[in-house]
Amino acid sequence: DSNDDIEDVSLFDADDDVSRRSRKSKIRHPVASFFHLFFRVSAVVVYLLCELLTSSFIACMVTIILLLSCDFWTVKNITGRLMVGLRWWNQVDDDGRSHWVFEARKVSAQRSKTSSEAESRIFWLGLIICPIIWVIFAFSALFSFKVKWLAVVVMGVVLQGANLYGYIRCKVGSRKNLTSMATNYLGKQFLRQVRSSGLWKTS
Repeated sequence: DSNDDIEDVSLFDADDDVSRRSRKSKIRHPVASFFHLFFRVSAVVVYLLCELLTSSFIACMVTIILLLSCDFWTVKNITGRLMVGLRWWNQVDDDGRSHWVFEARKVSAQRSKTSSEAESRIFWLGLIICPIIWVIFAFSALFSFKVKWLAVVVMGVVLQGANLYGYIRCKVGSRKNLTSMATNYLGKQFLRQVRSSGLWKTS
């Protein structure tokens, strides 16, 4: 959309050594960490077991969509901010233009404001793995001709994929091209492998 603008706010530097040293391994927000996984894991479990628990498709669909909606709101507004210091949202100005805002907390000297490594792992693993599971469900429903479940799994892919995309933009910088960044990363890994294998020779 040509009316969409992207705004950067305090972009996070993932390679900051000071931030890594200041992080602690303990979980500082256990309630947030629990609910970060609870809704999304519950939605997956209900999807897998609903046909065994009840014959009502409507009840299963409503339950899964409610869990996915709760997960989307919780991750977008609470757990991202508390666990990794990231937040994204959309706002519309007085002219009706849409602005996507990607915010990341700057590294602070106060350790109480920094997220722990354990929370960061929980956050990113949950954020990445669950959308992949919903994509697998989508292909499974499509190839097994379970058309009635497609709407449910597509909802799972869209809601959890949106959060994943938003937080990746917060993490790497909203104005960076994700494709070029991935290409640069793979290029660096290739050069590193060449050097370690001894094929890289200096004159």
